[in-house]
Amino acid sequence: MAQFRLPVGSRIGEGRYFNYDGDGTNIRRVQIYRWNQENESKPQIDTFEIDGEMAGPMVLDVLIKIKDSIDATLTFRRSCREGICGSCAMNIDGVNTLACTTPVADLPDTIKIYPLPHLPVIKDLVPDLGQFYKQYAMVEPWLKKSEEAPGKERLQSPAARAELDGSDECILCACCSTSCPSYWWNSDTYLGPAALLQSYRWLADNRDGARMERLEQLDDAFALYRCHTIMNCTSACPKGLNPARAISKIKKMLISRKKDN
Repeated sequence: MAQFRLPVGSRIGEGRYFNYDGDGTNIRRVQIYRWNQENESKPQIDTFEIDGEMAGPMVLDVLIKIKDSIDATLTFRRSCREGICGSCAMNIDGVNTLACTTPVADLPDTIKIYPLPHLPVIKDLVPDLGQFYKQYAMVEPWLKKSEEAPGKERLQSPAARAELDGSDECILCACCSTSCPSYWWNSDTYLGPAALLQSYRWLADNRDGARMERLEQLDDAFALYRCHTIMNCTSACPKGLNPARAISKIKKMLISRKKDN
């Protein structure tokens, strides 16, 4: 029988254990993925005991408490703390989500935190999003018009504006793309749910003048059609958006375009 094993340097080992030395009554264990490419060590899981009452209500509060009080070398991204910037996206108890909007009370006594899956790791909970942002740039996420810009704003009717609902709220946290098996396997060619959701945002905008050009760029066996409607992206989105539906609408646009031609 064939056996598949990770390279020795990629196997996650047991790391350090930090005991809580206080008198707390709500002690929780937080297991955190740790890896630092500078010291060439293999990844490990460090375990921290914390007082759940003192750390704060959200997972991000717990991480900040650990960094401030226990291990200052712990590395993660954060910014707004309001679920708006997408910086603190990570895998918490097997789910891609935002640390700042995930209540500790909804999690088990032992919380497991990893970086977003299937991305190169820079350090600890910080993934390399270079390819993700490159794919976002490939959909050219800006208004494209051939004529001169008017002297005032381009107006939209309420109905036309409503067509953008569910797409322009994306915060580019990458939770959806990194939950998609098709993206895991084809991240070098498949644009992924986040980029395609942003592509749909401009395809659906009646002020944009480059719909045919945008569709031509997406008419590719890998860029768009690696989506198999697995729906992980929709389940993972912390903003409640539906990238799978947007991708289906793009496919329908391409079919209509081919019929018209």
